[in-house]
Amino acid sequence: MDHEGPHKGGTIETRASWVVACVALAVLSLSYGAPLVTVVALKPIAAEFGTTRSAPALAVSLTYIGSGMGGIVMGWIAGQIGMRRVAFVCGLMIALGLVLASFGGLYQLYASNLLLIGLLGSAGMFSPMMAYVTSWFDRHRGSAIALVSSGQYVAGAIWPLLLQLGVDELGWRQTMRLYALVIALTIPPLAAIFFRRPPELALHSSTTAPALAFVPVTGIPPNVVQAMLAGAIFCCCVTMSIPLAHIVAYCSDIGIGPRPGAAMLSLQLAAGVVAQQIWGWVADRLGGLRTILFASAGMAVAMSGFLLTQNEIGLFSVSAVFGLAFGGLIPGYILAIREIFPASEATWRIPLVLFPGSLGMAAGGWMAGLIYDGWGFYAPAFLAGIGFNLANFVLL
Repeated sequence: MDHEGPHKGGTIETRASWVVACVALAVLSLSYGAPLVTVVALKPIAAEFGTTRSAPALAVSLTYIGSGMGGIVMGWIAGQIGMRRVAFVCGLMIALGLVLASFGGLYQLYASNLLLIGLLGSAGMFSPMMAYVTSWFDRHRGSAIALVSSGQYVAGAIWPLLLQLGVDELGWRQTMRLYALVIALTIPPLAAIFFRRPPELALHSSTTAPALAFVPVTGIPPNVVQAMLAGAIFCCCVTMSIPLAHIVAYCSDIGIGPRPGAAMLSLQLAAGVVAQQIWGWVADRLGGLRTILFASAGMAVAMSGFLLTQNEIGLFSVSAVFGLAFGGLIPGYILAIREIFPASEATWRIPLVLFPGSLGMAAGGWMAGLIYDGWGFYAPAFLAGIGFNLANFVLL
């Protein structure tokens, strides 16, 4: 895992770079499974607590809020003490949050998701991890970002069906405890073994010429560009979160059942995993901003599909298209930040632009729950998602 100054071909990339990227993918795939326990168990949790569906959905939203808020600070901390220590401790916090949530009521579920799973747990995973991994690459940065950021979708492809089985057989509380054990036994050891100082920081004033040197946007102040990207990612993440958070409950409502709904959630995220690798290749050639535009257009088309069919085969098809579309969004935003701003600012600019994305994921899931509670069906929520996606286009 050691790196040795400038490498062959004037690049900092080595085999160790891809090993780190694959381990980062594994860590994110595990950490993003934590809020999926609540997503899968949305109806039984609401039934047990005697609340509407928006109440447990708020717990998932609080995870995203805590993760986004803490990501800015965790990114700075990771820049000071290293990603290894941050990921080690944050993995333990996620496990602790799941255990505490499994033993309490609704407000303990809220506190655990906001503070432990979100603010002190997942906050140290996605945004700081993205900044960390980009420092291992210069030639294939878009492809590396696509690979690692697909951890959320890998989690969604693997865990919902397994968690649904756990909830059906053991109940949501015991399933949470078992998943906490999985987190505690995997993330801290992986972080301790593989996360070392990246070559871009170790070389500091490298003589290599990065293939993705930054190019500021002319005529617009840098912080205004940052704010526009932040607004755009908020809007697109509101749209993205609605089917992800509610597809299981939606399928249950229209008579298809929760297990096919969980399979659709897995399909959306599995398609996102495949699509991200393609989008990463595209982003290395077209750049981050063009990638965001094309992916957003695809997501608008897919969201319209949820309004046009309640057929099981149709919903599976729309779910696949939806996953293929949104797979390009997060890599596009991260790459855009690295293209527009200098590398020295990545550790705080990447978390700062991803934080509104977390707010968007939180707002979208919660908003859809409120709309459902008010209207009694999901079509108005899907329409609202399309509206936010149009706002994303305007900002870009």
